[in-house]
Amino acid sequence: MAIKASSIGMSLMPERFFLSGRLLRTSSLSTSSSQLFPRKCAVVARNLSGLEEFMQNNRLREKRPAKSKKKRLSLRQGQVSPPLIVPENIPRPPYVGMELPEISGEIQVHNSEGISRMRDSCRLAAQVLEHAGTLVKPGVTTDEIDKAVHEMIINAGAYPSPLGYGGFPKSVCTSVNECMCHGIPDSRPLKDGDIINIDVTVYLNGYHGDTSKTFFCGDVEESAQQLVRVTEECMMKAISICKAGAGYKTIGQTISEHAEMNGFHVVEIFVGHGVGKVFHSEPIIFHQRNKRPGRMVEGQTFTIEPILTTGSTRHVMWDDGWTALTADGSLAAQFEHTILITKSGADILTKC
Repeated sequence: MAIKASSIGMSLMPERFFLSGRLLRTSSLSTSSSQLFPRKCAVVARNLSGLEEFMQNNRLREKRPAKSKKKRLSLRQGQVSPPLIVPENIPRPPYVGMELPEISGEIQVHNSEGISRMRDSCRLAAQVLEHAGTLVKPGVTTDEIDKAVHEMIINAGAYPSPLGYGGFPKSVCTSVNECMCHGIPDSRPLKDGDIINIDVTVYLNGYHGDTSKTFFCGDVEESAQQLVRVTEECMMKAISICKAGAGYKTIGQTISEHAEMNGFHVVEIFVGHGVGKVFHSEPIIFHQRNKRPGRMVEGQTFTIEPILTTGSTRHVMWDDGWTALTADGSLAAQFEHTILITKSGADILTKC
């Protein structure tokens, strides 16, 4: 689950004219010729205009895809159902019931027991995310996905971390199409051609595991598929350069280079974060080019979760205070892993 940087203080015309006959005129002809020529010009112009129309129609038919796509409609708010119930015997994170979210200025470095618990919580998060992805089909509502995620988490004896975090009303984030992140599950059915990011975080045995992935719903256009592929590549390339002693700023450099090479844009306002006993902590991970100081430490855990768009990286917020959309309605995609820093590299904890 991303954290908002500002919340932590960062915050071919001539030919066409000729064929239409508009350039077929002269002032140097004799009177008798000039009386005849306009008629001939008119006939030629009409014939050429008809030929042009015929050729244009043929070209349009050739370019038309076998199956025409409907124009994607802008995302609209659906009805949000009440928060789901968590059994009393399941331990809650400390922020539940508090108005303010939990943010720590400390880097979370774990001992062997802490690493073991992080592995357990992250493995569960990955399993829940994988199951949630199988539910993505046209006609399924994001509220139905939330219910399935909630049930799987509590059945494992864990708490769905987003529920009650700063007032968030659901157990998972579902961000569709132009939604950058933090979409609230509601009654809107998924449509053929949608893309959807599902962001799962679980609190198990006192530790949070955090992961997300963007899924395809039905028949998705190639341009959207490319955005999703490149976003995942950006995350994986960034993870590959992480190890003890590496600078945090190399993450943003790596992501920006690959995104720009493929014609996409990196959202700056939402960032990765430290995760462990505390949901959100230092280090703050910027996904764009930056000069942030600091180096990775063996035993620490944090998320890398870039958001890429096909257009604007500016955002607008719905009145729910959570749902962030691209300002121009362009598509957005996000991927996220929780990683453990080791001497030689980074261990991806959020995988099955």
